[in-house]
Amino acid sequence: MDSGFGILASYSYLDSALKAIEGLRKAGLKEITAYMPYPEHEVEHALGYGQSPVRVWALVGGLCGAAGGLAFTSWTSMDWPLVTGGKPILSIPAYIIIVFEMMVLFGALSTVIGLFINSRLPQVKPLVVYDPEFTAGKYGVYIKVARDSKEQAMQILNGQDPDKLQEHQVGDDHV
Repeated sequence: MDSGFGILASYSYLDSALKAIEGLRKAGLKEITAYMPYPEHEVEHALGYGQSPVRVWALVGGLCGAAGGLAFTSWTSMDWPLVTGGKPILSIPAYIIIVFEMMVLFGALSTVIGLFINSRLPQVKPLVVYDPEFTAGKYGVYIKVARDSKEQAMQILNGQDPDKLQEHQVGDDHV
């Protein structure tokens, strides 16, 4: 069964890689991976990445931790009451420290969990396509395409004058 093709283009300049990514996205091709020697926000924007969902994980974890801390301290006070000097059994100011600590603990743990889930870590399958020159100053654009859109993708990538252009069957072990 033919699962398609993978095309890897290597560029010396960021502008060329950005134009190639934008051209591929305008053509309706979506399975694009970009390689670069250091993070570039322009590439993230060109790939159509939105804001990171990890912040939502942190918020939900922090709120759950705060609610859990308040519930834990309230339950403990109600289950083992220490009536001293007519003070109320449920005293919120006394619980603030525990609530804060639980909020920070659960917020941090959920942030790490969200980071791993949204980053798809750990990568069980190794990267099929990679070129060491991408860590030494070159920019790479890799796209998976079906047989019918292969020529269109090749034209778009060739239009930005790549240093190297390689293609292979998706599923091959090497480039």
